[in-house]
Amino acid sequence: MILVLAALSVFAIAAVAVGREARRLDAVAPRAVYDVDEAVAYVADALPEPSQARLTYDELRQLLQAHMAQLRRKGLQPPTAVDQRQDIVSSVVVDDTGDAGYLIGQAESRGLDVTDEDVVHVVDAHLAYLRDIGAVGPPADDDASGDR
Repeated sequence: MILVLAALSVFAIAAVAVGREARRLDAVAPRAVYDVDEAVAYVADALPEPSQARLTYDELRQLLQAHMAQLRRKGLQPPTAVDQRQDIVSSVVVDDTGDAGYLIGQAESRGLDVTDEDVVHVVDAHLAYLRDIGAVGPPADDDASGDR
């Protein structure tokens, strides 16, 4: 009888502990880890062949860093890399056309020899990478993007 009570007590303690941790983890947003080397490789592989032939890894890295700086200014990246509660108050809508225009200007100011078409492909592939690592959600519907 004491063995049964001991087993039930252990089970109850374990169930409470697991339940508490599950609730805590459910409230915390999954952490997306951005690795610039991984991003460069991903984007390079995702680019069309003509863009792959024209862009160097250094140019691609500079474009991705400029794009991440632009996204941070829009509020996409948290100020610190800590667990964040899932309390999304307003959506951050990323406009790939605006980002491409910004990067075209950045490429010119940095003296990069890239075409506008290549920059558009870089933005598309970079946003796909960010979706794959869980840093951004899927494309917004036209009706759901009222927070622009």
